[in-house]
Amino acid sequence: MVKSDDRRHDSPPRGRTADPGAHVPSARDLAVLDALERKVSWLSAWTIHHANHVRPNADGLKVGGHQASSASLSTIMTALYFAVLRPHDRVAVKPHASPIFHAIQYLLGHQTREKLEAYRGYKGAQSYPSRTKDIDDVDFSTGSVGLGVAQTLFASLVQDYVRAHKLGADTPDGRMIALVGDAEMDEGNIYEALLEGWKQGLRNCWWILDYNRQSLDAVIREGLPARLEALFRAFGWEVVTLKYGRKLMEAFAEPGGERLREWIDRAPNQLYSALTFQGGAAWRKRLLDDLGDQGDVTALIERRSDDELSALMTNLGGHDLASLVDTFERIDHDRPVLFITYTIKGYGLPLAGHKDNHAGLMTPAQMETLRAAMEVRPGHEWDRFEGLDIAPAEVEAFLGRVPFNALGARRFADAKLEVPGALAVPKQTALSTQQGFGLIMAEIARMGGPLADRIVTTSPDVTVSTNLGGWVNRRGLFAREAVADLFRQERIPSTFDWTFSPKGQHMELGIAEMNLFSLLSALGLSHSLFGARLIPVGTLYDPFIERGLDALNYACYQEARFILVATPSGLTLAPEGGAHQSIATPLIGMAQDGLAAFEPAYVDELAVVLRWAFEHLQREGTPDFESEPEEQNWLRDETGGSVYLRLSTRTLEQPGRVIDPALERDIIEGGYWVRRPGPNAEIVVVYTGVVAPEAIEAVGLMAEDRKDVGLLAVTSADRLNAGWTAGARARERGLVNARSHVERLLDAVPRQCGLVTVLDGHPATLGWLGSVAGHRTRALGVEHFGQTGTIADLYRHYGIDANAIVAAAQSISPGRPIRHLRALEA
Repeated sequence: MVKSDDRRHDSPPRGRTADPGAHVPSARDLAVLDALERKVSWLSAWTIHHANHVRPNADGLKVGGHQASSASLSTIMTALYFAVLRPHDRVAVKPHASPIFHAIQYLLGHQTREKLEAYRGYKGAQSYPSRTKDIDDVDFSTGSVGLGVAQTLFASLVQDYVRAHKLGADTPDGRMIALVGDAEMDEGNIYEALLEGWKQGLRNCWWILDYNRQSLDAVIREGLPARLEALFRAFGWEVVTLKYGRKLMEAFAEPGGERLREWIDRAPNQLYSALTFQGGAAWRKRLLDDLGDQGDVTALIERRSDDELSALMTNLGGHDLASLVDTFERIDHDRPVLFITYTIKGYGLPLAGHKDNHAGLMTPAQMETLRAAMEVRPGHEWDRFEGLDIAPAEVEAFLGRVPFNALGARRFADAKLEVPGALAVPKQTALSTQQGFGLIMAEIARMGGPLADRIVTTSPDVTVSTNLGGWVNRRGLFAREAVADLFRQERIPSTFDWTFSPKGQHMELGIAEMNLFSLLSALGLSHSLFGARLIPVGTLYDPFIERGLDALNYACYQEARFILVATPSGLTLAPEGGAHQSIATPLIGMAQDGLAAFEPAYVDELAVVLRWAFEHLQREGTPDFESEPEEQNWLRDETGGSVYLRLSTRTLEQPGRVIDPALERDIIEGGYWVRRPGPNAEIVVVYTGVVAPEAIEAVGLMAEDRKDVGLLAVTSADRLNAGWTAGARARERGLVNARSHVERLLDAVPRQCGLVTVLDGHPATLGWLGSVAGHRTRALGVEHFGQTGTIADLYRHYGIDANAIVAAAQSISPGRPIRHLRALEA
């Protein structure tokens, strides 16, 4: 065998290599497993074929289907779901293996024929497994490669948190398992997660690498298994390699077998894939060219027909059921494990091994050949036990004993947590919203109670600088094993207590925003995965949301529930330049489904929004486009979701007011009148966030020269916009009296009045307001990368200071010149 540090070819790496000798399933069970694997392979291939060649497609578009990618995992997933998995295990399925997953769930009774027939169609089985769109018990949504892999790691950490806090369902620890494509291992977020898992003492996590040597466009570079083995072992993982199946192992034991093994170990990936596609005759010619006239090895080859030789040379570990089951069952510890399983992309199909097979589809003629081989009669393609040579009653009985299916439904629930009627507003007269957030969280920690006990905070190394220090001082940092704060033990003065313990409620992360959002996703699914409702609160710098945007999107897609506190925002970090000045994040907040975005200017508004967020996270109505929204705002608040708070470090004088129920409702729905416009209003200023002082100042400057000037505070452009579009949709469906909150607000504005909108983010965030009732609008904001300076410098530079607001008002409203307007700088 070639050593594992060979840099050119894919010999098995060091570590634990599967020995297919012991713990084999009974002969009868293995026969049923073999039959089920054939059935899974057929159903997945037929599902894809049906979507492309049978089901009518009006536009004639071939939808692809990943027939080759699915086939490489059929044996592994059969071994897992029908033999190895227990109900408390959770799996992130490789995205392209979705047809295999749906086929397995169909056999287990969790998927319907109607959904399979509509695969990739409207409301059919999804092309990538989805918690929210599929009916068949998906643990983690996958599709953006790499994210499902990292999700299992963070789910394992959350399971440890739940167990340490003695929460959740009374079940054994589950294994968090990811089925990973070899090309998927190029995704950087996997390695960010790998490092974090090492820091946190990861347990109960399996990653099963489908090493089929092919990516979408090419063949995988040589030597990947050896590199991965070294890397994962360095981070404390066990590495188990399944390269050869039993037929190959038996052939290696024959005279000449060791020379065959050496040839396979040295065969380049491209050659191996090409010969697999070409079949037995090509294998024979190449092997005899390279190994012929050597006596024993030549005889070994010649003893087999072309079909037998092809079957032998593609008998890899990932396609050997008995070896797979045995190897998985041998793991008797909770350390993380990487299984490197050698497979053939397109295994068992005519496109196996071809480098272009990723989007390849079997032709009708090829499908008929497969049908004949599988002994499936026309018209019986969807029958669960069609073509099997084992009695249906025996297969049904076997499925009834499958451990994974023993408890039926595997999603848990947990009671809702009571939220206080109001959160205490800090008494300071001058605060930033970031400071206010920290003070509110510290007070929640001090007061205690069920809500405080279920809050879990996390941050990518910016805990203190996002004002979570007070919370952490009272609630501690989480780790499975206690770690003392040596600074405190040595009596070195410090503002913060950095003691770790199993009772802690803050999970500290390294600087990786992808990890933050992956962890928030796992924490936000804890009620469903582990039966323990948590209230996750994550903080980061607002400009760096974009660094983890893919993971944020998938967290929302999975219906995970969390509060994202992003601060400082906009131009707050003016002295640090454009890289730390967020421009697009308000638009992200508006566009991201499942995420209600707020940008309060004042701390009393923040307290109202945060209290609402604690409730919003716990709402669990079924998300459905057709459901009737709540008529007050036409938003689907009954479905719940996550919440994004865009906060600032800019200190503002606080208004010192009492928020009554009407104002509280307006804050939550997205906006309220600070100064209601009069009947002859010529201009209304609309602001979001910490430009409030500039907006107020501008209104004062215009008051002498413009009539009845109004001032509108927008606390959530996201909710105003969503309510407006939902209200319009309701009217289009016949509910002619549907009126959204923003429409009711702007009813007070005369038609001839102009709007000036302003925020320290992209102007499009509020620019749409003119379309609500047809008002002339000038949208002010930030469109370009910033530079260093003071906040006043940059507000003046970008044209969002009071003088710029006045100039914009004069440009869109008739009347005499506004006397307090200064000439704008070029």
